[in-house]
Amino acid sequence: MSLATLQPYWVAISAWLAAAAPYAGAAALVCAAILLLVYMSLRRRLARLALGRNGSIEESVSILTRDLKELREFRVELEEYLKVAEQRMRGSVSGIGVVRFNPFGGEAVGGNQSFAVALLDEHGNGIVFSSLYARERSSVYAKPVERGNSMFELSEEEKEAIHKARERSMVHKKR
Repeated sequence: MSLATLQPYWVAISAWLAAAAPYAGAAALVCAAILLLVYMSLRRRLARLALGRNGSIEESVSILTRDLKELREFRVELEEYLKVAEQRMRGSVSGIGVVRFNPFGGEAVGGNQSFAVALLDEHGNGIVFSSLYARERSSVYAKPVERGNSMFELSEEEKEAIHKARERSMVHKKR
């Protein structure tokens, strides 16, 4: 084939290219605008990602690594503190039981002004106080309690106060 035979094709192609050129230019302009917006968006995201003074990602990673290490150290310290606090809490009063009563029976002297109060930790150790009230005098007694019992003789009201305190202590222990 000679060039002369291809000339009609070249004329048709050049006419078609002449007609399509404005559309191709417009499409290229739209593509360029879209790429410019994507570029600006990525730059803004990269600037937000870069935390350091120099704005480098390496410095940002270094800052985040240091912060993570500090958080891990803080967590270890906090766990140790919580273990110590938990040990201290085991020895604190976690159950209180109060029983009011009339030590003289019936509606006679004293009314329900007498009481027994038990203060126990979660192991049932603590103390029970008893107060006996009468018009002419008042008496207060304290007895040590170990594992819910005392080496001293306990009244029924003191036993009931200890029982109430142990129940309340168990409720706190379940939480």
